[in-house]
Amino acid sequence: MFEKLDFIQNKYQDLSNKVSDPEVISNQKQWQKYIKELAEVEPIVNKYREYKETKEGIEEAKSILNESDDEELREMAKMELSELEENIASIEDAIKLLLIPKDPNDERNVLLEIRAGAGGDEAGLFAGELLRMYMRYAERNRWKTEMMTLSETGVGGIKEVVCMIKGNGAYSKLKYESGVHRVQRIPTTESGGRIHTSTATVAMLPEVDDVEVDINPNEVRVDVFRSSGNGGQSVNTTDSAVRLTHIPTGIVVSCQDGKSQLKNKDKAFKVLQSRLYDMMQAEQNNEIAQERKSQVGTGDRSERIRTFNYPQGRVTDHRINLTLYKLDQILDGEIQEIIDALITTDQAEKLKELQ
Repeated sequence: MFEKLDFIQNKYQDLSNKVSDPEVISNQKQWQKYIKELAEVEPIVNKYREYKETKEGIEEAKSILNESDDEELREMAKMELSELEENIASIEDAIKLLLIPKDPNDERNVLLEIRAGAGGDEAGLFAGELLRMYMRYAERNRWKTEMMTLSETGVGGIKEVVCMIKGNGAYSKLKYESGVHRVQRIPTTESGGRIHTSTATVAMLPEVDDVEVDINPNEVRVDVFRSSGNGGQSVNTTDSAVRLTHIPTGIVVSCQDGKSQLKNKDKAFKVLQSRLYDMMQAEQNNEIAQERKSQVGTGDRSERIRTFNYPQGRVTDHRINLTLYKLDQILDGEIQEIIDALITTDQAEKLKELQ
């Protein structure tokens, strides 16, 4: 670990010199690249410096205890040694966390996709409630949301929705939400009072840039059609809706949320890029998973990750065996406690891999 820390410290010094170099400053693209790298390693370097200062303090206090005859000075050294030895352990833990490789997608915006699963109308209603939960969570974090495409059911539920969540670090928090969410409750239409189980699938995809996913226009079929559903004036009278079919993979993306065909096409391409990027990442993750499988991650889309039980007022995350009796608060967007627990577990698993 310390060899790695020395390497990072040397790299930090090299980067510091580069960002002060007039030739580098004149090349803004290069300068921005070095500034970003500098910002990434600076917290590690600062913590390593703190570690070394604390270590020096411990050695100094031990030296006083071994060599000094002054009882008052020895007592002070003893107290300082006790405090420094407590600090050194927490500093080491902090360094280990900082050394965990960062997910390159963590700072990206998120493309949220929710689809109704098993359970008919109840699944559609549940999908709508999940959408509201994530929208409320985004509001609490002061993130912006933009609807990309929405397909509703006739009873006020949702068949499928794609929504962009824009905010610094949005993906780092929401990436653990991908998977199958299950709801257990008595539907209003159920006269016998029996509990029904319905599902909805959630996918959290990182937004990607054009340069990261190169899409050949010749491999995409573009169809335009008339929007359906509630849209007010003109939305149902013009061919503004767009459907993209990526021929090599068979991925189909439709967008009919806006009145502009051009805007719908642009949104659809963004969704297609993110789905293709997610497919590429899934292939890489599957290769890694052959060697080791983390308890928590972006998750298999088919994995049941969470249950919302209405009769008991509880929400259970099955990956980490966490149960909270805060159903109403969680559905209102108060999901930070769950996310924090998932992040902590994921970090613990990654720390084991470092050892």
